[in-house]
Amino acid sequence: MPTLTHDRTFTQPVVWVTTFFMVAFHIGAIAALFLFTWKAFFVALFLWWVAGGLGIGMGYHRLLTHRGYKTPKWVEYALTVCGTLALEGGPIFFVAIHRMHHQNTDKEGDPHSPQDGGLWSHVGWILTGQSIHDDSAVLLPYVPDLRKDKFHVWISRWHWVPMTVLGGILLALGGWPFLFWGIFLRTVLNLHSTWLVNSATHMWGSRRFQTRDTSRNSFWVALLTFGEGWHNNHHAHPQSSRHGLAWYEFDPNWYGICALRVIGLASDVKARKLEATD
Repeated sequence: MPTLTHDRTFTQPVVWVTTFFMVAFHIGAIAALFLFTWKAFFVALFLWWVAGGLGIGMGYHRLLTHRGYKTPKWVEYALTVCGTLALEGGPIFFVAIHRMHHQNTDKEGDPHSPQDGGLWSHVGWILTGQSIHDDSAVLLPYVPDLRKDKFHVWISRWHWVPMTVLGGILLALGGWPFLFWGIFLRTVLNLHSTWLVNSATHMWGSRRFQTRDTSRNSFWVALLTFGEGWHNNHHAHPQSSRHGLAWYEFDPNWYGICALRVIGLASDVKARKLEATD
């Protein structure tokens, strides 16, 4: 576990707009508990996978950030739209932040290292500090590929639109229970699951590879993120679209990529295999 000398969360100015929406969504998640129906529950589970698995894991992370495989553009764009449903910003923001993290992991320039505090790495870097936008000069050098794509530029600016449209559809189909479970509670679950990759998998877990950072493998984070918790494996082989290297390392996002390959919608799949010497 990294040695923490201070937590930057408590020394940085609050980003009020982001904080307002985060607090509002958490209040909505609590309210959802008083509007329980089984239909709303299963809708939330399905959307948790759509946003967190298809969108963030397979789309934003393994496809757009690391280019671990290729798809037709319409598939790439569909996965990107799914990613916007996680309320983690547009693709330019997410990809730039994550590439920045890999370039400077646990060093100066890492946007969310536990070296600056566990709370900071989990959520403090979003709620406090310098507000970073898609057009920030800090981010743009990390995403030259996405900046050339008109769709990714557009959806990065309007990333809140799919979530808003989905909210309207859920309200029309199932009333307030569908809205509060499918948007508020599910989104909060998506957010904290992804944030645990930034925080927990750099503090607790096992290390198969002796990387130059504090990355660790975490089974329980992998369960919550559809396979993103095998973080030490990922940092050792970042372009591999397969994160769970052993048979017992549950990795639904990898299974999804394999399914796309079987039906001809994924090619040039880069997948690290576990060697006997590992």
